[in-house]
Amino acid sequence: KDVSKLTYYVKINILNTLSNRRAQSTVASTQADQDVTNRESYSSRKSRNASSSPKISIDFELTQEAYKSKDNLELLRSLVVFKLCSYDLLVDKNKELMDISKFVLGKKAFEQFMKMTFYGQFVAGEDHKSIKSLIQKNRAFGVGSVLDYSVEEDLTQEDAVTKEMDSCVSATEKEGMSKSVLVFFCSHLSMDHREKQYKAHQQFGDRRGGVTGARTYFYSDEAKCDQHMETFLKCIKASGGSSVDGFSAIKMTALGRPQFLLKFSEVLVKWKRFFSFLAAQQGRDGMEALEQRLELQPLQEFMTTLGATGDFHGWFTGEKQGSGTIDRLDWNSLIDDRIKISDLLVVPNLETGQLEPLLNKFTEEEEKQMKRMLQRLDVLANHAEEHSVRLMVDAEQTYFQPAISTLTVEMQRIYNRGKPVIFNTYQCYLKEAYDIVTMDVELSRREGWFFGAKLVRGAYMYQERSRAEEIGYEDPINPDYETTNMMYHKCLDYILDEIVLNRNANVMVASHNEDTVKHTLRRMNELGLTPTENKVYFGQLLGMCDQISFPLGQAGFPVYKYVPYGPVNEVIPYLSRRAQENRGFMKGSQREREMLWKELKRRLASGQVFYRPQPEPGL
Repeated sequence: KDVSKLTYYVKINILNTLSNRRAQSTVASTQADQDVTNRESYSSRKSRNASSSPKISIDFELTQEAYKSKDNLELLRSLVVFKLCSYDLLVDKNKELMDISKFVLGKKAFEQFMKMTFYGQFVAGEDHKSIKSLIQKNRAFGVGSVLDYSVEEDLTQEDAVTKEMDSCVSATEKEGMSKSVLVFFCSHLSMDHREKQYKAHQQFGDRRGGVTGARTYFYSDEAKCDQHMETFLKCIKASGGSSVDGFSAIKMTALGRPQFLLKFSEVLVKWKRFFSFLAAQQGRDGMEALEQRLELQPLQEFMTTLGATGDFHGWFTGEKQGSGTIDRLDWNSLIDDRIKISDLLVVPNLETGQLEPLLNKFTEEEEKQMKRMLQRLDVLANHAEEHSVRLMVDAEQTYFQPAISTLTVEMQRIYNRGKPVIFNTYQCYLKEAYDIVTMDVELSRREGWFFGAKLVRGAYMYQERSRAEEIGYEDPINPDYETTNMMYHKCLDYILDEIVLNRNANVMVASHNEDTVKHTLRRMNELGLTPTENKVYFGQLLGMCDQISFPLGQAGFPVYKYVPYGPVNEVIPYLSRRAQENRGFMKGSQREREMLWKELKRRLASGQVFYRPQPEPGL
């Protein structure tokens, strides 16, 4: 076929699992002139808030405040663990050393040793009952919890690759059947490299490679996904029972076959790129995502010249075509619900203008797998809402993330109507992070729901870079750490401005970077945002950066520890990652160890040998 004559529109339909819930929601589009008015009043509102709110300053150098929740043995344990994590040999061979220790000491003695060292530092306990005391203790010192059951499969690399390749290839592909081909661009635009990004590659089948800061799930079968869902449900219940303002974290790759996420992500990215291509045809390339607009009449004419006979102009109705133009959010509004699962992905036939299935080679069982993934998401969101727990959806690799982010936004549109229940995670090491954040904020503003975000730098940098270079597509990661820092602060500033403007945005600053925390505090003071508004949260891992978490909590800021739990022998993979992560962390800065030593020596010098933590009244 002549590629220049084949430009397809895609209509992506979220399954009826979510549509039944969304029917309860009413879309409230924001008028353009009202947006202008709101933006014009932003400066005066910012000035008024800043002048009326008390300025808050936190000194992160005060060791007595930073470690008042820890007894002397806990300080000593932190010093020992952090020191051990700075030795390359111990970290590189940590798995082998733990296996030897288990063999020599025996299971019971090994578990006791781990509880006195690494396990005790980074893991809260074995089950939801045993972790309650630590959660309540942290809460007494102003620090909340994000619960995460951290048991992982201890797979060999060969097993991991086998599982990944099997779960990311459809049954029809395995049988050698031809696949549907989707072409969005004219022939001068190469799609080969872009398509490769959203295909499984055996060399990168073990998604754990080069990743120290995130847990990895591999698909076995639907029963295993149900088990993961039950685990997440227990986490949500435990979080709701332990505190009144808890979070719980989930990963979408734990809830279904990743093949669906790969294909969905591929179509979403092509759909976005098609918009950018059409914007370039109208001389609007090089703009930020929200500034790009398409004029409908030229769009119709352009599509007609390519051989399309359907009424594309008529696809955009009501307020969207009032100005004769559409933006990327209007374009994305073609994502809506259909009744049949076979209509998940459809395109218009260029001859008839009628919608036809894009992926018509899914088997009945594969369609059921897609539906069950979304049903599990719906069950988890309902459970979180019922237990007054906020649900954070973790970010994953870029070839899964477009689908994960889109499905998370779908849940936000349903469950975030009265308050922020669902939080999306944004990886600021991505070049397109700012565009993604601004688009989602704008969508929440137009539709009138609460925007909830967790900002992270990202956990897959080395893997993503290596994969892009080896397979041959553009590196999605910012070129260096400083650029990532700038992106993080840019996204954060945008959300903070939105909080001042509309009060419907919420953000968790998930960072161990003290400069980022100080930047957030400075901006909050400038904007007049106070801790008691509960719009800005802070998050760090259990066992790390207590000198940041606890001073924030004691100053009244909503701050949370990411709290892993699980049986000792089943969280070994998690502990192995923590050791690797701390190696880089501790080599980069000796400050935390110096502060720990300083506080321990201060207590011993003042006779506080048997120091017992005592929370201040009111925390």
